[in-house]
Amino acid sequence: MPAARADAQVAGTTQSERKAETLTWLRRISGDLATATLKRLEDTLPWYREMPPGRRSAVGLVAQAGITSFIQWYEDPESTPWIAADIFAAAPRELLRSVSLQQTLQLIRVTVEITEERVAGRGGNVREAILKYSRDVAFAAADVYARAAEARGLWDARLEALVVDSILTGEADAELPSRIAALGWHGHGEVCVLVGTTPPQFDVDQLRRMARKLGVDVLIGVQGSRLVLVMGRSDAGARGEEPVADLPFPDIALHLEPGFGPGHLVLGPPVPALVDASASARAALAGFAVARGWRHAPRPVEADDLLPERALAGDPLAKQTLVERIYRPLQAHSPDLVTTLWSYLDNGRSLEATARELFVHPNTVRYRLKRVSEVIGWDATGPREALILQSALILGQVAGAEGQRKRPGLAGAHKRPAVSS
Repeated sequence: MPAARADAQVAGTTQSERKAETLTWLRRISGDLATATLKRLEDTLPWYREMPPGRRSAVGLVAQAGITSFIQWYEDPESTPWIAADIFAAAPRELLRSVSLQQTLQLIRVTVEITEERVAGRGGNVREAILKYSRDVAFAAADVYARAAEARGLWDARLEALVVDSILTGEADAELPSRIAALGWHGHGEVCVLVGTTPPQFDVDQLRRMARKLGVDVLIGVQGSRLVLVMGRSDAGARGEEPVADLPFPDIALHLEPGFGPGHLVLGPPVPALVDASASARAALAGFAVARGWRHAPRPVEADDLLPERALAGDPLAKQTLVERIYRPLQAHSPDLVTTLWSYLDNGRSLEATARELFVHPNTVRYRLKRVSEVIGWDATGPREALILQSALILGQVAGAEGQRKRPGLAGAHKRPAVSS
């Protein structure tokens, strides 16, 4: 027994001496390992060769830190938690944004390959240590990128909520375009705002995937029970995706409808660009507030189809839209069209009654109603569109009467009364 104990002590001493010798040798060749690693990176990884010198230098710092940390870890394996994480502390913050997790793992693999090649003759225990350490470093890298992605996701969510709120309130400032760019917005051309209810189990990622398949980029805002989407047609080339045929916004809204909760879904009118989206948002919000006034409103419904309800609720934009898009174009085209439309609507949309009142043939009434539809795009023969047109006529007449009352008053205010001689 004493002899066996003595042999074990000798073996332990010999193993410690070998480890000390290996540590001394590793410290001596650490510089050569770093140089060989950078040379291999340049020979095998195109993304490393294309980097600017400053970032290549930062990658070199990470590789050097990895080799140094391995030597410290080999001396004391209990130091794994802090040494593995300390490798990435050598990298500047912007390197995380320019080097992906996949590229980082390629860097680890090349470093491990170089180290294995150099220590091939030093015994299996060193190679096993390298494999264990590289595993810890790979997990540390994944953890660093996961935390960075989580922090960026939280920041993006706050920034997106701020942008959507600025659009809804119309309080856009000079910083709005830069905030939109920071969110990675790839929309181009016209933009629409879609307003509905938030579903009980809202999956924002699923809604984004649905929009991406439709060739649409979206900004999403959740305001309690209200869900707001700002939609623009996506630039597929910027995302590296296959282009998708441009769909009309009503069709896009119909495809996205399952992502909303129960209740009304209102689509604002298209506007030229994202910075103009507040106009679409105002119309969509006003329509959403009064959509219950239309018993059989479709889902989704366009905000312009709710113009009568919006006007009755006091929406000045709806009143202005009705007058400028219906009454004034008809009045400018032909007063006969306005007269015929008034008579047709007042007579319960009866062609014969309208013809008798105007002393014309019913075919003349049909022709004029067809011209009305061609001029303004609304068909008076439908019950819903008849309501829209009648609202426009009433508002147009009221606006005209108010204008006539104001003009004489203003003229008389500057006229001196005549003095009798």
